[in-house]
Amino acid sequence: MSGNHYKGHEVSCCIKYFIFGFNILFWLLGMALVGIGLWAWSEKGVLSNISSITDLGGLDPVWLFMVVGGVMFILGFAGCIGALRENTFLLKFFSVFLGIIFFLEMTTGVLAFVFKDWIKDQLNLFINNNIRAYRDDIDLQNLIDFTQEYWDCCGAFGPDDWNLNIYFNCTDANPSREKCGVPFSCCTKDPAEDVINTQCGYDVRAKSFEKWLQDNLTLVAGIFIGVALLQIFGICLAQNLVSDIEAVRASWVPPLPIITCRPPPHAGKNASAYYHT
Repeated sequence: MSGNHYKGHEVSCCIKYFIFGFNILFWLLGMALVGIGLWAWSEKGVLSNISSITDLGGLDPVWLFMVVGGVMFILGFAGCIGALRENTFLLKFFSVFLGIIFFLEMTTGVLAFVFKDWIKDQLNLFINNNIRAYRDDIDLQNLIDFTQEYWDCCGAFGPDDWNLNIYFNCTDANPSREKCGVPFSCCTKDPAEDVINTQCGYDVRAKSFEKWLQDNLTLVAGIFIGVALLQIFGICLAQNLVSDIEAVRASWVPPLPIITCRPPPHAGKNASAYYHT
């Protein structure tokens, strides 16, 4: 008897190729995000002067692309190659990594509920630091404008938060034309206007981000729950595939060895009697 034999166990092709297909998209998207981040840093000259990464007073949006893209790349690689090659180490790494992310999300959610006042203060501090650096980085400026425009808000708690920015504050010493104003993204747009009025916020002091969050709490919670369920689903699929692979390996039956005996010289025609399997 020769060859490898298994006792009825086999790996589910549906689960295997579903994990493979889903994660190869994740992998490619992660590479794209990292590539965009590196390109943005190259355009801003950060790659030629690494120390400038810490010079920005607020959040550099490129970090979001790099961190999210890096995590997606690692997860996608482990899940894609692990499923395709039936590599239990990579599949277990994928499950554990996804589990750690899920645990951190749940921990953050619980802490945010228990210490909501502290979280509120830290969020306010974070947003205000970015308001101060609004004109310092074009990527940060575009991110803030997109956030305020998409969510119909202005500042963390209200338009007066823009007093923290040297271009928009209302002090007598401020020579800026934007004095006592707000960015155009705070303005309520007229659907009939095709051209954006970038000066609509001049001499104006709109709903805050905090107010938007309170009004759309159900939507935000639903998004987090949906992401959490997808992560649990991914962990279950990976663990199911690992179980299938280990069951197949456990049922492997090694081939029987072939034993050959050399016949004595005088055996003649009866030499075949000395061969046994």
